[in-house]
Formats: sequence, structure tokens, C-alpha cells
Amino acid sequence: MPRPTSLRARPLLAVLSLACLPALLGLAPASAARSAPWRPHVDAARRYARHRQGEIAFAVIDQRGRVYGYHAASTAPAASVFKVMLLASFLRMRHGSRLSEHDRALLAPMIRRSDSVAATEVRDIVGRRRIERLARVAGMRDFRYRYVWGESRTSPRDQVRFMEHLMSYIPVRHRGYARYLLCHIIRPQRWGIGRVVPDGWRLFLKGGWGSGSGRVDHQVAILKRGRHRIELALFTQFDPDHDYGKRTLRGLAARLLGGLGQALNR
Repeated sequence: MPRPTSLRARPLLAVLSLACLPALLGLAPASAARSAPWRPHVDAARRYARHRQGEIAFAVIDQRGRVYGYHAASTAPAASVFKVMLLASFLRMRHGSRLSEHDRALLAPMIRRSDSVAATEVRDIVGRRRIERLARVAGMRDFRYRYVWGESRTSPRDQVRFMEHLMSYIPVRHRGYARYLLCHIIRPQRWGIGRVVPDGWRLFLKGGWGSGSGRVDHQVAILKRGRHRIELALFTQFDPDHDYGKRTLRGLAARLLGGLGQALNR
């Protein structure tokens, strides 16, 4: 004969039933919701992009290595984001030797303050063949080299993947120097993404712009905190002016990175 349920056991069964109710209704417990991994807010960024002037494209890789994009295969003149490829090509050429004072006098201004005279000299040193070889090694599908280096064509999907694996293309002995340069862009050029990075994240950044005309305004970036990494490539073309393009980049970054600080602080 079955043993009757005691009166003392009934409240416990009621509590257990209430605890199971969210699962029965198909709802995740609050603790599971809190532990859900962060994702870039791509829909919010797309909605924002549709209401901005100019042509906008972007690609993002989240901390799990998942890729998201908006017109990510569309190409534009690379402008000064091309200088990251120049940096990597030059350091690969110097894989077996230390950097000279002259080398550093070219690379530091080229990256930190986007000196285009230095970039042209670096381009002349490394040559087209090394640049195109790097593009092939990096698996770039949309890159097209131009002698006027800022007019070389590239896409957000190429650049975000390039940034994801950047250090693997650079000899080990030169990686620390490359990180230092990208992490020490001068303050006047840390607009866009540089204005919305959550506290505790390190930013490795390079921007490109069409001489302040608004013809192009781009940024490529790595955000790093401990073992977490986020890569972004934000492209704009035909902005009314450079200030408008910078505001667009900031708006895109703010939306894509929304909630990042809180999500990984839990």
C-alpha cells in the first residue's frame, strides 16, 4: 500500500513545483539569463546605419569567434587602415633582425599619428609583392592593391579577419612593438570606437579617412580584456564631412558594443 504523503512534505513539494514552473513554461531561470554570453547588437547597428547618410558597412567578431556583418563584402578605398598591412609587411621583412632607429622612426609616426609620408616610404621599402603576399596569407578575398596605397580596395570582412589573426602574421620578436603602436594612437585620432570602449578593455586601433573630406571614414580595432577579444571593422563612404563620419563610427560602435562591459563583469 502506498505510503501517504505527510502534511510536512506538502509545502516542500509546492516549492519544488514552483521552482520547476519556468522550465515547464519554456522560460530560462534568471541565473541562466544572467550567464548568457554577450553578443554584438547587430540589429541596433543596422537600424542606425539605415538612417545615416553615406554608405555604411561593418563586420564584428565576438569573444566566441562568431562573425556578424552588414554589407561586409562591399569594398571601399582603404585609406589609412592600409597602414596596418604596411606595418605587418615591414615587420615580416625584418623577421630575422632587430628594428633599427630608422625603422622605428618610420613605423611609429605611420601608426600612432597616421603619417602618410612615412607610409609611402614604408610602401616603397616593402613593395607590392610583399603586400599582396600578406593579403593572400590572410585569406583576403576582396583586397585589390593600388600604387596610390590609400586607394587600395578592401572590405570589412577582410579587415576584421585580418585583425583577428594579426599577431600570427607578425614575427614573435616584433609583436610587442606592433601592439604598443596600435595601443598608443594619439588622442586626437581616438574618435569613433575610441570614445565608447568599456572600462577595463584595452583598445588596439587604426583609423582611415579621406583627408577630412568625408570620402571615407573607417576604423579597424581589437578590444581585449583578459582572455576576451572583440574585433571590429567599420567602414563608411560618401559622408557629408569628416565630423559626420566620425559621429557615424561612434554611433555604430556604441550600438554594437552595447552591454559589453556589464555582460563580462558578471
